[in-house]
Amino acid sequence: MRPDKLLRWIFLLLMFTTALFLYAQDADDEDEDEDEGGINIETDWSRIMNVYNNGDQLFCINLGIVKPLFFVEQNEGYFETQMNLGGGGSLSYMYFLDSHWFLGAELGGMFCSTIGKNMYYIIPVGFRGGYQFIAKRFEFPLSLMIGFAPQSHAERTYFGLFSKSSAGAFFRINTDWSFGINTSFWWVPQWTSKKRELDYRTRSINIHGFFWELTAGVRYHF
Repeated sequence: MRPDKLLRWIFLLLMFTTALFLYAQDADDEDEDEDEGGINIETDWSRIMNVYNNGDQLFCINLGIVKPLFFVEQNEGYFETQMNLGGGGSLSYMYFLDSHWFLGAELGGMFCSTIGKNMYYIIPVGFRGGYQFIAKRFEFPLSLMIGFAPQSHAERTYFGLFSKSSAGAFFRINTDWSFGINTSFWWVPQWTSKKRELDYRTRSINIHGFFWELTAGVRYHF
């Protein structure tokens, strides 16, 4: 499957999953109201107690923008990406080991256009882990994701390493939902066995791409 088609399916999955969780939450709320014979307007914060426990989990959906920053080539140094501002999103899962440490996985996608009117796609998938600070209803997760990412530009494709470091700030609305923002820094290297003549020596052509991401996120806790 081409990366652009796979990216469309990822965004459809993002929207479908969001709608499914919202529908399920509404159904749960209606069932609770019927059982209690009225409308429950109080939030049971005693279930949270400002900490997580081993086995607590959450599912997160993020959508936002991705800014290509610069490329680095070992011989030429820094140079501009020649890419425009793009869009991106991700689905992630977190499993808490204790009150703060967590492990999980993430599937994402990004697209942006180039000055040549071509489209560039990245579809990262990998494992992530991190630490979350908690201050009453505010939660501040720090995480590192390492995985792989199929990439496509015009007729060229590449499959290689992907790494992303992230920081977020979320507000816990109730025991099930939290909303907030994430900012991330991407490292996307492209290593190749191709050689070229430079300064009377044969050198490899390896390029490192760096991107910045800003997204809004919604998290479902269970």
